[in-house]
Amino acid sequence: MGRATMGGMAFTPGVSYRFAMAKRGDKNKGDEPAVEAASDTPGGEEEASDEAEPEVIDAEVLGDEDEPEVAEAVLDSLMAKDEAKEKAARSSTSLAKRDPLAAYMREAKRFPLLSREEEHELAVRWVENEDAVAARRLVESNLRLVVKIAYEYRRAHRNLLDLVQEGNVGLLKAVQKYDPYRGVKLSSYAAWWIRAYILKFILNNFRLVKIGTTQAQRKLFFNLKKERAKLEQAGYKPEPKLLAERLDVSEKDVVEMQKRLRAPDASLDAPVGGDDEGTPRTRMDFMESRPGDRPDVQAEASEFHRKLREKLDAFADTLEGREETIMRERWLTEEPLTLQQIGDQYGVSRERARQIEKRMLGRLRTYLEKELGTAVDIGSMSPD
Repeated sequence: MGRATMGGMAFTPGVSYRFAMAKRGDKNKGDEPAVEAASDTPGGEEEASDEAEPEVIDAEVLGDEDEPEVAEAVLDSLMAKDEAKEKAARSSTSLAKRDPLAAYMREAKRFPLLSREEEHELAVRWVENEDAVAARRLVESNLRLVVKIAYEYRRAHRNLLDLVQEGNVGLLKAVQKYDPYRGVKLSSYAAWWIRAYILKFILNNFRLVKIGTTQAQRKLFFNLKKERAKLEQAGYKPEPKLLAERLDVSEKDVVEMQKRLRAPDASLDAPVGGDDEGTPRTRMDFMESRPGDRPDVQAEASEFHRKLREKLDAFADTLEGREETIMRERWLTEEPLTLQQIGDQYGVSRERARQIEKRMLGRLRTYLEKELGTAVDIGSMSPD
């Protein structure tokens, strides 16, 4: 598994881990992601815009289900189950390895819970003085909360330690952004970050091909099944239109997500039979190939466009004044000027600039046909 960092703080889930705090930076800066996670999963390379960032919410809307004491009870229960499994495994063979999850939970349980006063004092030290020791204690005291929340999603991902790892990234983010003056417990605030990172990881790794690339798709991925069950319990038939209304998405999105969830990933190289001579065939063999997809066609098109650009540049060198400006600033640039802008530049009307351009393009067509030996559709290159 990868390692999460917060500033200079490094955290590797497992039995051993270390913390080293560097400069905290401006707490109010939100333009740059403060948490970076190295990932070996297919969804590891995520754009910054995809970072899961739940809103900071007020204390009165937060419940007690994520209190450290609740997490402590859940952790005790999990440890009892894992220790029983580990004992059975070790009794069956002397070569059985220790369960890494059980070892992690034992390690997390070593760190004492903080009182509300201790938590506030440490958080203030971190916010005001960038105290690395204080931040470390805040993280350590909430490690069991990460395990508790990760366990809630154990059926969505095979490896619980993967979820714990992502939850730890969310915990680091929460500690970094936590405001002790708002009257919200760190555990309540951190729970939102922990869940956000775990859910994002599940979504990115549910399939090799991502299925939740828009906000509507993400909402459907996590809520479609539950909403269907609610409607069926209420005696309604969960039609796409009704589901779309309940979830505030389009009917098309519902239908598309239902198809994606039902259909498993399929390899294009998987054998699907053979031809008359017994040669194995794959799905790729049956896919329709467009002429433009052929390598020789693509190479030919690339060469033609290279020559075309050369000729356009050469033609521009033959021009002067307004015609040269129109050619270079409208036809040979990624950010073309409008005819009105060119007219304003030379003190003429937009219509006059259009007439100059039309005359210049007539000569350009003749020039290109002579140089390239074929007619070129200049209209398709129009900047308008």
